Amino acid sequence: MSEVPEVRPPTVTPVRVVIALCLIAPFVAMLWVGSYARTGPEFIGIPFFYWYQMAWVLISTALTMTAYQLWQRDQRARAARKDGASK
Repeated sequence: MSEVPEVRPPTVTPVRVVIALCLIAPFVAMLWVGSYARTGPEFIGIPFFYWYQMAWVLISTALTMTAYQLWQRDQRARAARKDGASK
């Protein structure tokens, strides 16, 4: 009765670290108020304080989309490994 032990992929992988960084970066940028609590430089007449935050709306969207795509690819790879190992 020799049973083959189930080989599980590691929980923390480089891809998952990148996903976490993509999701954490906007929080860090917005919580670090000292980095953007000023009026200059202005962009088309809008003080830095406001356009910096609006820029992070777009950046956060792009980072979230990237994290989602990486997560989907990671899940497909794990499912393929699991299906390949069970055959």
